[in-house]
Amino acid sequence: MTEKDGKVYGLEKLVAIRRGLKRRGKKVVFTNGCFDLLHAGHVRLFHEAKKLGDVLIVALNSDASMRRLKGPTRPIFPLRERFEILAAVADIDYLTSFSQTTPQKIIAALLPDVLVKGGDWGPDEIVGRAEVEGAGGRVARVCYFEGHSTSSIIRRIARFPLK
Repeated sequence: MTEKDGKVYGLEKLVAIRRGLKRRGKKVVFTNGCFDLLHAGHVRLFHEAKKLGDVLIVALNSDASMRRLKGPTRPIFPLRERFEILAAVADIDYLTSFSQTTPQKIIAALLPDVLVKGGDWGPDEIVGRAEVEGAGGRVARVCYFEGHSTSSIIRRIARFPLK
């Protein structure tokens, strides 16, 4: 991960950016995930999240973090490629990654104004909720786009015969 990538920053630099945005009165929105195969559900999540503020920060699970969560066959695309793909999404302003299983550390450091997750996450399952609400922010869940999970797409692709 290098800052020359335009949207990709390490946590320390992102915290400094966040402080500057806060001083300027900008509302910061945060979401996270693996985002292994970009699909319409992800694009809708980013679009709806961006509507909730001025700046959208997206944190991606590192490759090792994703393997712990999803198993040894994941990720399909390594982190560097996922950064490149997501950097092309206009609604995303900043990207970062985390190697832990959850983004708790990043959320606690950034304290976004709005923490966003998909509607497939229950309110009590959202990591960082306590920190964000404790700092005066809010948690928002956006509608889940049924049938558009990366795992379901992988299963569909696996059924296609190769010629």
